[in-house]
Amino acid sequence: MSVIADSLGDNIPDAQKDKVETPADLSSASSDILPEWPMEKEMVESASDAAHAGETETESETETVIDGPTAITNGYHTYASDDTYADRSSEATARHEDPDYPPLTGAGARARDYESSAWTRAGIRFAPLHVPLVRRLQTLAVLFHCTAVVFFPALFFLVCAMPLMWPLLIPYLIHLSVSTAATDGKLKYRSEMLRSLPMWTLFGSYFPVALHKTHDLPADGKYILGYHPHGIISHGAWAAFATNALDFAGKFPGVTNTLVTLDSNFRIPFYRDWILAMGLRSVSKESIWNTLTRGGPDGQGAGRAVTIVVGGARESLEAEPRALRLILEARKGFIKMAIRTGADLVPVLAFGENSLYDQLSPKTHPMVHKFQMMCLRVFKFTLPALHGRGVLNYDIGLMPYRRPVNIVVGRPVKVERSSAPEQGEIERMHALYVAELKKLWEAYKDEFATDRKGELEIIG
Repeated sequence: MSVIADSLGDNIPDAQKDKVETPADLSSASSDILPEWPMEKEMVESASDAAHAGETETESETETVIDGPTAITNGYHTYASDDTYADRSSEATARHEDPDYPPLTGAGARARDYESSAWTRAGIRFAPLHVPLVRRLQTLAVLFHCTAVVFFPALFFLVCAMPLMWPLLIPYLIHLSVSTAATDGKLKYRSEMLRSLPMWTLFGSYFPVALHKTHDLPADGKYILGYHPHGIISHGAWAAFATNALDFAGKFPGVTNTLVTLDSNFRIPFYRDWILAMGLRSVSKESIWNTLTRGGPDGQGAGRAVTIVVGGARESLEAEPRALRLILEARKGFIKMAIRTGADLVPVLAFGENSLYDQLSPKTHPMVHKFQMMCLRVFKFTLPALHGRGVLNYDIGLMPYRRPVNIVVGRPVKVERSSAPEQGEIERMHALYVAELKKLWEAYKDEFATDRKGELEIIG
């Protein structure tokens, strides 16, 4: 189940400057991404540079030719085949010369090779026994986050097994059923202490994750940040916008950002209280409206921002390393909300988010994809057929790979407020937003997506 927000488009029917060096110069690694520890400064495992093995096509697939390149269709969408790569001509790979987006060379999170010291048994690469403590702590931080949605409900049921706790549990459950904390826009349960725990710096340095600022966000404005892509679990979004590990507040002073997630997460005992304290709120229309129209210096939402993982659960099924396929064309609810609240639209592109896990490709496993789509329609969440690494090995498990994620916050698209926006205005702002997102991709793809096997695609 995806923990981070499903798309607002589904909920509104209407429609980091220190640098992180390469292994040759670890002494100057950025403390923003990788804190100094007594034992070492290095610590971030390699993103494998080996090409992913090609996948065998099933009988249900067909090949077709679309303007030249070979393509594959699974009955839902048409995809570029695995032997189709991005254009590497000098003209195509030149930096996007655009004064709106400054160079970020040397500022990004980079992959490092630690798998070479692994020992192998039965074809599985295991982590060496003498791993520095900081790496173990990083893994523990990520493990906690990945299992929190199971840990907190389990803790709740454990407490339920204690009769002495029942007098406290009954009022708690009543409070849970009537509380509007996830939608009232007041942010009263948000804890900056929890968001600033050292655990989250460890979490961010596990991959590592870096947050890049390209433009100021004035503190007297309000903003809707669209995070792309969803990935499997949106770990980058959590590190950047649900914690203070990447110093969002320092990069954008005066702006209080709120990451929004599925409303159903706020019905899970104990887990609900955890994510409220971490500053998350519901992705519902009511929640976003209240967040962007209340609070702030003027009491009307100035200095407020929400981050929406626009592609939602549907987009998680398209997550594939070295590829970027977005579900965006039909996602226009967040555009309408931006117009209604007068919030500027800010595209955010997370290079590397899709590489944190592998999953069965919808191109080569159409029956699995069909089952996942059925789950999405019925239950409103998906069951990605994913795999990653383990706690003590590099090949088997549900932990994300140690692969870098570079999150680039783009230029705000100015929005004029209207209480009743017309469809034409929604379409126009959507086109401007998509154009700015593509511009962001073109500006930094040769810096943060050098191993890509294709270009940005909007498939739905």
